[in-house]
Amino acid sequence: MERHQLELEAPGFGRVGTVIRYGHFGRPVLVFPSEAGRAWDYESNGMVGAVSSLIVEGRVKLYCVDSFDDASWSDRSLPIEERARRHQAYQGWITDQVAAYVASDSPGAGPAVVTGCSMGAYHALQLSLQRADLFPVAICQSGNYDPSTWHGWGERGDAAYFTNPTDYVPHLHGDHLAWMRSRLHVVLTVGEGAWETHPTGSLPAARRMARLLGEKGISHELDVWGHDVSHDWPWWRKQIAHHLPRFC
Repeated sequence: MERHQLELEAPGFGRVGTVIRYGHFGRPVLVFPSEAGRAWDYESNGMVGAVSSLIVEGRVKLYCVDSFDDASWSDRSLPIEERARRHQAYQGWITDQVAAYVASDSPGAGPAVVTGCSMGAYHALQLSLQRADLFPVAICQSGNYDPSTWHGWGERGDAAYFTNPTDYVPHLHGDHLAWMRSRLHVVLTVGEGAWETHPTGSLPAARRMARLLGEKGISHELDVWGHDVSHDWPWWRKQIAHHLPRFC
């Protein structure tokens, strides 16, 4: 399996971020790690192996990226508005640096799918809602989509609002909403087993987000797995192997 690693500057953070590409041809798939994770976590936890047949057959190319959660959402010393601003800077790195690399590396391969597990699922949903022109399909696994519940403190301003899908999706309207209805498709997967309700809040968050998307007529699926399905990599491997082939 072809594997290539590179570093891309992230000026807003004064650091570089790692991107690892797996595959030689196929639809690009941008992959976010779980909370505070690194680009190689997807491979280390068996997720690349779970979709290896798609990679070898030239149906997908995975682009796994670093998170900067340690400097944004996971830094509890910061008020929530500052965490949100830092997340916006991280998203700028994705849309400017990483998306440009993906486009040059996979010309003519079509728009990218975006995916992630746990906090990576939040990143996937938020990015697709903000940039459905680049990422019209999001596969979100066991995410919580309300950053205000992540030990947030301090006053909430525009940054906190526009980085919280639970806040702004109910207010989507007009031509922009009509365009999103024609463009975006979201898959929300979650289990009913250990850690999916407490402490992660993933199960109620998935159900709530599915309701909000449904009220706005945005194409989506809510795929709830059984009571034996926990918030953990063995189940996420099964879920991505089930869903990703439909989009490539």
